[in-house]
Amino acid sequence: MAIAKLARKVKRPYGLWVKMTAVTMLGLCFIFVWGVFSNSSSSITTQRESFEDIIEPSSSSSTSSKGVQTQTQLPHKKEETKAEEKQNFGGVSNKEKDVLGEDEKKGNSSATVPPEHDKGVAPHKRVHKNDRDKDKVRANEVSESDGNDESEDKEEKEESEGELEGEKEGSDRDGEVGVDFEMDDGGDSGLAESLDQDSKLFEDGGVGTSKGQFKGPLFDPNASYKWKSCSTRSKHNYIPCIDIEVGGGKVQSYRHTERSCPRAPVMCLVPLPHGGYGYSQPWPESKSKILFKNVAHPRLAAYMKKHSWLVESGEYLTFPQNQSEFKGGIQHYLESIEEMVPDIEWGKNIRVVLEIGCSDSSFVAALLDKDVLTLTLGLKHDLVDLAQVALERGFPAVVSPFERRRLPFPSQAFDAIHCGGCSIPWHSNGGKLMFEMNRILRPSGYFIMSTKHDSIEEEEAMTSLTASICWNVLAHKSDDVGEVGVKIYQKPEGNEIYELRRKKIPPLCKESENPDAAWYVRMKSCLHSIPIGIEQHGAEWPEQWPKRLESYPDWISNKEKLVADMNHWNAVVNRSYLNGLGINWPSIRNVMDMKTIYGGFAAALSWSQPNVWVMNVVSVHAPDTLPIIFERGLIGVYHDWCESFGTYPRTYDLLHADHLFSRLKNRCKQPVSIVVEMDRMLRPGGWSIIRDKVEILNPLEEILRSMKWEIRMTFAQDKEGILCAQKTIWRP
Repeated sequence: MAIAKLARKVKRPYGLWVKMTAVTMLGLCFIFVWGVFSNSSSSITTQRESFEDIIEPSSSSSTSSKGVQTQTQLPHKKEETKAEEKQNFGGVSNKEKDVLGEDEKKGNSSATVPPEHDKGVAPHKRVHKNDRDKDKVRANEVSESDGNDESEDKEEKEESEGELEGEKEGSDRDGEVGVDFEMDDGGDSGLAESLDQDSKLFEDGGVGTSKGQFKGPLFDPNASYKWKSCSTRSKHNYIPCIDIEVGGGKVQSYRHTERSCPRAPVMCLVPLPHGGYGYSQPWPESKSKILFKNVAHPRLAAYMKKHSWLVESGEYLTFPQNQSEFKGGIQHYLESIEEMVPDIEWGKNIRVVLEIGCSDSSFVAALLDKDVLTLTLGLKHDLVDLAQVALERGFPAVVSPFERRRLPFPSQAFDAIHCGGCSIPWHSNGGKLMFEMNRILRPSGYFIMSTKHDSIEEEEAMTSLTASICWNVLAHKSDDVGEVGVKIYQKPEGNEIYELRRKKIPPLCKESENPDAAWYVRMKSCLHSIPIGIEQHGAEWPEQWPKRLESYPDWISNKEKLVADMNHWNAVVNRSYLNGLGINWPSIRNVMDMKTIYGGFAAALSWSQPNVWVMNVVSVHAPDTLPIIFERGLIGVYHDWCESFGTYPRTYDLLHADHLFSRLKNRCKQPVSIVVEMDRMLRPGGWSIIRDKVEILNPLEEILRSMKWEIRMTFAQDKEGILCAQKTIWRP
């Protein structure tokens, strides 16, 4: 009956409206059900494939500027890009022929490339080479330690409440999506295959989240970029994750107490110094003099008036020989140390040293003559910018806060640690700073500290602290000439001495505590057990230098891969890099390997280019191979390239990126910011060697061109390619 009544109503004049209403309701129900049960991954992919969210910077000077505007190219432009793709990576494109012709007519004007950097520069050309690189590490491992005690949790909570607004938490740094590691390697290589097998083990336990893994291009091939200069408080010396860019004039200092990156990736280009920029002195001239305008700073000018070891001489900043912070000279200081502990054989027994706090680098320079590689830790409160001076001179240095979080090094890494003219309150905060030194110092390693005769209370506190961690005082000498007291401590070589302590304070760390976890991990109030088994790194002292570069300790399980990695990079460096790219290697001093595994690239350069030092960077989302690098007598740090690196602008001569971008695929919020960071770190006239997928290198080349970099060489084969580019002095 009800159906019959409804049928009669439908036949009435207003029945059409009933029909339309019913159809509409059914349609809305279908859309709702479809939205609930359908997969949303396609929408996520669409968001990540677009870079239209890159906007111009705000006018406020209190925040970090995003100085790039992205525009979508016209449809016909896309067709031209596809048509020229083969030319761009198979030889010289039409555009490049025009550029090359202009350069030949102009004679490679020094307006962009200085004469000393232009020597031996090859034009944009095709290079035939058999040694293509392979994807190395595709793993994802972030080691965050657990087992924090209640007091540390309370401290962390209080600290987070007092942090500045611009601070990011670990969950933000790791990204909102999983990592896509599906790569297509062309050709076959035993090294690549073996490394791929290793990577699968890490992929199974990677950070793929429930939000989904997805594929997509790293760079938008249809985007164009317009760059602007950064407008920041620290101006031409801007270090994004170290310098404060919030709070305006209310904040007296311009450095964070802890590493803290801007919420949005930095998308602006750091300007040149106010007085202009002069191309850096080549090594070894830079050891004794540098251009003052490259490192000019008001605090540095005031600092120079009180210290005689750096002198302004015309346009240069000079460093008189044997002049240093240590009265009597650095040679006298080193001789005193050798007399106190003859077992310290610089350059043989002691190869890798950490210098806490940057001064005049005389200690670093003197040890370099003895074949010792010393890494200087520029502290966040070093407002004189002496770490920048050290890098300009050609000495290894990183800038990092040193207060509550661990330093970006593995455990048992350094043969010796030096703190000259040390004013660090090691006993404060429960002695955690000293516990951190104990973590990164190799068993039986040396801690050398020189202090002026100031406070008896501080000296007693230091004595009590070192006794609690069982450091042995090997020698103590008061130098009347240098007016300093020098103490040399030695870390124990076994755990037996820990058990003999009456008071087990500080306690031993839990077994679950990973001593190598260092990225955004808080310092612990405990001592890590000393490795005793041959399967643990640090259990035995390494071979003397240079034998340790080619030694393979028992704790390295896959020695074949290390040998293959070494042979691979020896072939690539000698056959391609040294002769095939047009780089003037005598002008290269500071080098960074942005994605290393075993340090093979650094080892190959150390043999062929002894004047070069390499900063090896191991991703925090890759297998932890940094202990192997230190074991070989090389240096490096942990880092996440979705953030800025701890160094001053214009401090590296060459950046090497082996499949870096393909490994960061879809993980960083704006991958273009990595290119911006490369521009910040590289000196004008500096070089970049990038090896990756052709689908990545094609749009990357256009990004570099938008920054006015000179593309010197491109080559591709089997979907893999290499791009060599040189940064110019252009700024927006």
